[in-house]
Amino acid sequence: MRLLVTLLGAAAAVFAQDPAVKTFTSAAEVAGMISKAKNERKPDQANYIQRLLQEAPYSVNLEYRVQGIDTTPNVHEVDAEIIYVVDGAATFTTGGKLVGEKRLNPTNVTGSSIQGGSRRRIAKGDFCLVPENTPHGFTETEGTLVIMSVHVPKGSAKP
Repeated sequence: MRLLVTLLGAAAAVFAQDPAVKTFTSAAEVAGMISKAKNERKPDQANYIQRLLQEAPYSVNLEYRVQGIDTTPNVHEVDAEIIYVVDGAATFTTGGKLVGEKRLNPTNVTGSSIQGGSRRRIAKGDFCLVPENTPHGFTETEGTLVIMSVHVPKGSAKP
């Protein structure tokens, strides 16, 4: 028993020291992050992204968008994305074909627009699931749009 307690204590110490691991963010921290995004976002910046939680291979971001600046659509080739609308509203398009593809990194592609796809208005409290390899993008933001985006790599879920 003593060995188990020692091992658990050591594991907790190592876990706590890893800067790539963050498994809790309080409501007060989220409010502070939204305030920070509002104050620090550059006037021409389409999306202000901050990390909420992180433990490889998962990541959770808080994303802040404003009216009048649409973000470029993208495709995550190996991640599904779960989106929760924290505040605001916008038009969210999924599916279709990415136009003007440009590779961002080994697993993500962006484009100038989406041809076809399903458009829907999303608003505070809505959830969306975007499977990997699915074009998606936000347009027509109404005021501000704050979302929580959870990236889940393909094959990472355990049965």
